[in-house]
Amino acid sequence: MIDKIIAIVRAASPLMASPDNIGIMQKGGNENIVTTADLAVQEYLRQQLSELLPGSGFICEEGDIADVGHEWVWIIDPIDGTANYARGVDQCAICVGLCHDGAMEMSVVYLPRTDEMFSAWRGKGAWRNGQRIHVSERPFDDAIMCTAFPVYYKDQAEWCSKAICDVFMQCNDIRRLGAAAPELCYMAMGRFDMYFEYRLGAWDFAAASLIVEEAGGMLCDIYGKPLNPMAGSGVIAANNQANLQRLAGIINSHNPAAKQ
Repeated sequence: MIDKIIAIVRAASPLMASPDNIGIMQKGGNENIVTTADLAVQEYLRQQLSELLPGSGFICEEGDIADVGHEWVWIIDPIDGTANYARGVDQCAICVGLCHDGAMEMSVVYLPRTDEMFSAWRGKGAWRNGQRIHVSERPFDDAIMCTAFPVYYKDQAEWCSKAICDVFMQCNDIRRLGAAAPELCYMAMGRFDMYFEYRLGAWDFAAASLIVEEAGGMLCDIYGKPLNPMAGSGVIAANNQANLQRLAGIINSHNPAAKQ
């Protein structure tokens, strides 16, 4: 099954034509856009994955599709990092996760511009281009954290900025690539070590979350509770439990909602 999902995702990637040849529409301000490539990739994936697993449901970003009343549910982001994609930046990915009764079972995240194919199958490990991957062993003070300002929730930017600055003063450095799934996959293979974002859609993190877990990493929601891959959430991730707890503690020392 995982090989068939990989083949379908790879076959969808040519639909991500050159940004010079796509249409771009707003779906809620300059920060939130959709392209004709997003729509084409999503439609192709839904058609192919429905044939692969008849009777399955879908959670998809475009059109806010949430057909969740099924034993098996596909969670799809046709292009994670649409703004990157539209501007010619490499960090953009096709994300497909398969959820069984609320738990992630298989995942594929593909970055066409760098030709990096990440995949995971619960209990069988995580892989990049056919090679097994694992999170780093770096301690907190040598860790690099990927993060982002809450572009769709700018009213939360002040405390998030303070939290990010607090982490920055205690770790090695900060990165902001503009696409959650590639950042989490890069953490899974040891390029980075920690991750924080105030809020993501399920399609942004579901597929990558299994890749992180199968690579030995750990994730939680913004309050330190287990993630629900079928619902939007804040996401905190790290290469080990000690770093995860410390990162969550710093974040929530600034989070007004955590103090209520």
